[in-house]
Amino acid sequence: MDHALRVIEFDRVLAAIGERAVSEPGRAAVRALRPLPDATLAGRALAAVDELRELLESGDGWVLDPIAPLDGALRRLAIEDAPLEAPQLRACGQVMAVARAARRLEPRLDPDGLPAEQVRRLWGEVAFEKLISRTFDATGAVADAASPELRRIRRALGTRRGRLVDELTRYARSLPERVRVPDASVTVRNGRYCIPVRREGKGVAGGLVHDASASRQTLFVEPSRAIEAMNEIRELELREAREVERILRDLSSALRARAPELAASYAALVELDALRARALFASEMDATPPAFVEAVSEGIHIRGARHPLLALDAGGAVPFDLDLSAGERVLLVSGPNAGGKTVLLKTLGLLSALSQSGVVPPLGAGSRIPFFRRFFAVIGDEQSIDASLSTFGAQARNLAEILHEAGDRDIILFDEIGSATDPAEGGALASASLGRLAGQARLTVATTHLGDLKRLGDEKAAAVNASLEFDGTRLEPTYRLVRDRPGRSYALVIAARLGVPEDVLAAARDRLGPEHVSLDTLVARLEAERDEVEDLRAELERRAGETVERERELAVRETALVDSERAAARQREAERQAALREARERVEAAISRLESEFAAGDEAGRREAKRAARGEVERALRASSRALRSLGQPASPSEEATVRAGDAVRWNASDRPARLVEVREDRGVIEVGALRLTVPLRDLTPHSARAARSSGPSGARESGGSTARRPELRVATEVDLRGLRVEEVDGALNPAVDAAVVGDLPWLRIIHGKGTGALRKRVGQLLVGDPRIRRFRAGESNEGGTGVTVVEFE
Repeated sequence: MDHALRVIEFDRVLAAIGERAVSEPGRAAVRALRPLPDATLAGRALAAVDELRELLESGDGWVLDPIAPLDGALRRLAIEDAPLEAPQLRACGQVMAVARAARRLEPRLDPDGLPAEQVRRLWGEVAFEKLISRTFDATGAVADAASPELRRIRRALGTRRGRLVDELTRYARSLPERVRVPDASVTVRNGRYCIPVRREGKGVAGGLVHDASASRQTLFVEPSRAIEAMNEIRELELREAREVERILRDLSSALRARAPELAASYAALVELDALRARALFASEMDATPPAFVEAVSEGIHIRGARHPLLALDAGGAVPFDLDLSAGERVLLVSGPNAGGKTVLLKTLGLLSALSQSGVVPPLGAGSRIPFFRRFFAVIGDEQSIDASLSTFGAQARNLAEILHEAGDRDIILFDEIGSATDPAEGGALASASLGRLAGQARLTVATTHLGDLKRLGDEKAAAVNASLEFDGTRLEPTYRLVRDRPGRSYALVIAARLGVPEDVLAAARDRLGPEHVSLDTLVARLEAERDEVEDLRAELERRAGETVERERELAVRETALVDSERAAARQREAERQAALREARERVEAAISRLESEFAAGDEAGRREAKRAARGEVERALRASSRALRSLGQPASPSEEATVRAGDAVRWNASDRPARLVEVREDRGVIEVGALRLTVPLRDLTPHSARAARSSGPSGARESGGSTARRPELRVATEVDLRGLRVEEVDGALNPAVDAAVVGDLPWLRIIHGKGTGALRKRVGQLLVGDPRIRRFRAGESNEGGTGVTVVEFE
């Protein structure tokens, strides 16, 4: 398997993905990935990467701080009493701080997922972090505050050094000018404080010479009077070193007790860093984890596949789709040189190897690929002078190994199978080998230029021909994968483009056998027909798109027209009702005045009151009729309920009960209290038919001036809108509401389901402002909850 992973450039891809890690240990963890042993583990790893990808793409994101390498520190902690060095201790503190920060990620993770499992392994104690932080200063050295003893020693050192420097400065200035070095100052050589003097003044200065300048003309001398003070400073420096060593040893001992937690935490951080790098790669690629197919009875479905390295490149990669049924075990890819066959071969291997290693490869949604047990690949020239292997010999050796070892859960990738030898014999060997592998391996993908192999897809049901498209006009590859069609090599065409003389090309064409010419002609004709079909399909899709757009525009216009008509009808009905209310109020007022004057006045007053009331009623009727005529003609008499003389009736201009005394053609004489009036029969309804008139949109349609028959309304207590599109809701809901009002129902149950809430929102928009509706609400738990809206009518 390692050989196959190497030739498909698996490690190179991992290295590119690992660059997204924040630490070198994380990058190393990505580079160390290998295919996992079973689909469950690989699926869990892919789910972990996808979970972190969603987290990174969320508004809050996730930033992981750099992780210091701890491998050396952990090895030293495993040695009893071995103190850590200052940089190692600081690295431990930094890792604890990063782990503590990363633990805050846990509430945002799936508790059963791999990221949450790693986060729970993280360890860090604030007390330890503070202790390490207090021990070291910004330069990484042990700080004075690390212990009281260290502070005292360093204060004494500072005092002694200052005094010694002052004393040596004064001594240097006291020396004769011939001995002094201009602008010289006290310096340190080999850990001792010295003054610079000229070589000839060595005897004058006295003391020990510790160094000399490059020209040998200046000596650095420790005067005799400074030796004792310097010895005291040296003793303090030794005490300082012993105290620093004690501090580091004590801190190391305390940390050694928690070494297992630190090691586990460090490993979890490295794994999280590697997972995060893979999640960033998946996000960049807009990749979707594939589903693994383990049963041999299932087919292969690849969507939007790209080579990872080409996808990362600025130029990008051409994606391809591939579908193979369960019985199709061999994919034979042909086409011109530099057309992308080898890239396709490597891509198919990388997609599976990366997926099985827990890396989401550049794949689209809906991809289903097998979980392979082993990978075999023969790509490139593996000839070896040392092993006395030619190019074909190396191919044959690899082929023999594959035929002996490959099983029904393995993938074989073979580039230019049957090449590097006699084409007839090489083609025969390749054809026989692929026939064997069709029943032996899970999937075999081979590339070829051999004409005999191109017929294999027609001869064996398990073999499928495919090609990478080549633009014969521009002589450029398009890198589009075309199934069920072998590809032309275009060798002579490409040779002509690259400058091979035409007479040589003509001779070459003459030497081609009729069988080769026939196959090449057939493939060319298939390509031309396919291009023509593609053009026709593109034209049909364009026209279909235009048709859909026109239908959408018409639907929008129709909806707007219906809404406009409905709004106009509602407005007319509102104005009609207002005119009737005004007339009713005037009639009621006239009748009330008449009754009060009848009760209090004499006969003459009663007659005058009757006359005045009749006049007021007639004026109200005329005003009401004019208003109603301006709004449109009322419904025809045949549509109204029949009334007869002697019936108790209701006059639409008054809420008072009345009696029809006499019928005079299209008018009737009614008695309302003490008042007798002549009114149009169309304004009268039987007293029991109170519910026959609706004041909602249905009524608006009745009085809107149309002579068409009223629509037949089906009265029901509920209407089901599930399965409708939003734009279809109006046409189903409005008739149901109208029917419920006409049927004098107290309530209506509207079933729209929960889903995305779009239907429920449109229902609310239609119900708001309808004067016939007293209120509407979401259903109770026993009524269907938020998937139902209950309407209560006035």
